[in-house]
Amino acid sequence: MFNFSFDKRTIYIIIIILVLFAFAQYATNPGALFNLAISIPGVLIAITFHEFAHGYAAYKLGDNTAKMEGRLNLNPLSHIDPIGGLMLLVAGFGWGKPVHVNPSNYTRKYSMEKGEAIVSVAGPAMNLILAIVFTLIYYAIYKFTGITFLNSTVGYIIMLLIQYTIAINIGLGVFNLIPLPPLDGSKIIMPFLPYNAKEWFRNNEQIFYIIFVVIWITGIAGVIISPVINAVSSGIMYLGKLIFGV
Repeated sequence: MFNFSFDKRTIYIIIIILVLFAFAQYATNPGALFNLAISIPGVLIAITFHEFAHGYAAYKLGDNTAKMEGRLNLNPLSHIDPIGGLMLLVAGFGWGKPVHVNPSNYTRKYSMEKGEAIVSVAGPAMNLILAIVFTLIYYAIYKFTGITFLNSTVGYIIMLLIQYTIAINIGLGVFNLIPLPPLDGSKIIMPFLPYNAKEWFRNNEQIFYIIFVVIWITGIAGVIISPVINAVSSGIMYLGKLIFGV
């Protein structure tokens, strides 16, 4: 997912400041702190499956780097980056430990560029699939359990956990489709660009990293993708309602 090619220390200092500021706000708001805690399972699920999907796609294309590094599993400890996980909790977007791949190992059925695009899209696609699956679970519970369960403390917490898991997966999936390094979208668009555009993109990659950091820290990224997230959420929720007739 994220793979910064410049000094990480500056990024991490900024991130830590943002995290500390966010936690200071949560400390004065017990309700927000509860919501933060209940979103943890969704964060673990979203990041773990996202990174696993990258590694599995690369493996299916002939590269066993992720397998050799022990990343082809669904153990959150193999995939969670502490800072990235915290950012996903407090800011709504974050990252896991980047899955290392070697495009030169990919099957020659696809070019290395197309192989990279396939591996990159696997992560966001997995998040959107998970969002659909949990939406179906949500409406199945809503339809087939009684009102007593839904109004109980256990029922409320279960439904809230599912809601947060859906929202986090949609947010992570859409966010990573932004076509800027170090996000997955930057590799997904490569096969569709003309040669000169590809060369310009590669030669100016550091500029795009800076642009990404600026729009991320200033909140512009959230403004840009919020309409997309809302549209995807509405579409998935509509699908769930349609299937279960609620």
